[in-house]
Amino acid sequence: MYFRRVKNLYNPVVNQSEPFKLSRSKIENFTRCPRCFYLDRRLGVDQPSMPAFTLNSAVDALLKKEFDIYRAAGTTHPLMKHYGIDAIPLAHPMMNEWRENFVGIQYFHRPSNFILTGAVDDIWKDKDGNLMVVDYKATSVNGEIDWDSEWKQAYRRQLEIYQWLLRNLGHKVSDTGYFVYANGRKDKEAFDGKLEFNVQIFPYKGSDKWIEPLIMEIKKCLEGNLPPINEKCEFCIYRKSAAEFEQVKSKTKILKKIPNLTLEI
Repeated sequence: MYFRRVKNLYNPVVNQSEPFKLSRSKIENFTRCPRCFYLDRRLGVDQPSMPAFTLNSAVDALLKKEFDIYRAAGTTHPLMKHYGIDAIPLAHPMMNEWRENFVGIQYFHRPSNFILTGAVDDIWKDKDGNLMVVDYKATSVNGEIDWDSEWKQAYRRQLEIYQWLLRNLGHKVSDTGYFVYANGRKDKEAFDGKLEFNVQIFPYKGSDKWIEPLIMEIKKCLEGNLPPINEKCEFCIYRKSAAEFEQVKSKTKILKKIPNLTLEI
């Protein structure tokens, strides 16, 4: 059953003094559709939820355990060596907190009065002490991974937000981050109770220059009125189409009660 949320809503009066927490995923939602974002964070009307990608979560958890072995030893993972990455998994007192969902890296952005958060998958440290943000991804595609799709653009923004958060906490952060991609193989003869992956590392040079202006756009949005329908948003179009249909249906019921009236719909 769906309920309108009453907690974690932005209040233009209260949140002038009390900081408002905003996660990396909610920032991404704003980039996709300001109207849906406003309905969620201001009015408590969220988009319908989807089942969790539990297989992806399993891959994520196992990769973290695997890299933690080399983190504890202070050595380079063989996959990093294979790709010529001169670094080691970061050992830091905050690492577990930075990786925990709904906690993550947290930074208070004074101009907006937002506490911005994001849970990172991993962080590596190069020989010069620079931190390198790492994100684990799991998929199953034939051939090469397509980096031009809309989802891949979102992945890039995700990594850049983590870089921005760490920089604002005073850490030296490399522009170059990495995606550790586990691609499930479908060319095996049988399942045999196990799924095998090809694991690759893709470098990405990020830029966080877009983040600060976007945060202020979000602030302005939350303090204003409901944004217009986004014609590129499937949720907006669905709600619009459904509402129009319901209006037609309602009018038809009323007109059918009028004697000797012929309807052409």
